[in-house]
Amino acid sequence: MVLCIETATNLCSVALCSSERVMSIRESTEIKSHASMLTVFIDEILKDNGIRARDLEAVAVGKGPGSYTGLRIGVSVAKGIAYAASLPIIGIDTTLTMFWGMHPRIPGITGDIENILLCPMIDARRMEVYDAIYDAKGNAFREISAEIIGETSFMEIPESKKIIFFGDGSSKCREHIGRKNVYFEEDFSISASYMQIPAYHAINKSHFEDVAYFEPFYLKDFITSLPRKNILGN
Repeated sequence: MVLCIETATNLCSVALCSSERVMSIRESTEIKSHASMLTVFIDEILKDNGIRARDLEAVAVGKGPGSYTGLRIGVSVAKGIAYAASLPIIGIDTTLTMFWGMHPRIPGITGDIENILLCPMIDARRMEVYDAIYDAKGNAFREISAEIIGETSFMEIPESKKIIFFGDGSSKCREHIGRKNVYFEEDFSISASYMQIPAYHAINKSHFEDVAYFEPFYLKDFITSLPRKNILGN
């Protein structure tokens, strides 16, 4: 079994997965709940299923891109569990987790899976998103990037290809993408349960992170805002 942790967005999500199915899940959409709820969810899932951390095969965690604070909390907790229980740790791209969550919906959206590309979008700032493009098998058609969306975005991709845009960054892009043959799925929400397939792909390939040196994939440097008031009076 694999403990899966996803904290790249406002959602705090934990799932326990076997190679066959998702066994248990805990989630909270409460803003800034990662620090207070993550370890609670993990403890509940392990106790409810009668297992200890050392009984796990691995710990999988969303490595980004996404929320700087959310990623830092998720990766720190995952590393702590992996180190204490001598478990391997698996880092999964946020966009790949999103892909596997959307994958079963493809036939219902387009009617087929031919000439389909999936573009998960994570909200960044203003008209910027973190995105990637995958084919219907999960192969990277275009690598993860930070992109400012405009009328010419995605025009380099042949219009014979259908593109499904989804994720919390897709809604603000609907009116700005001029390309034809596109679909928008705005009711999508990421979940740790979607990590089941890529986590076991990583286990089968022995693709693990170095517990000591593993860091989140922030994609961009963290930017702090300056205070509005000069509290020193200078």
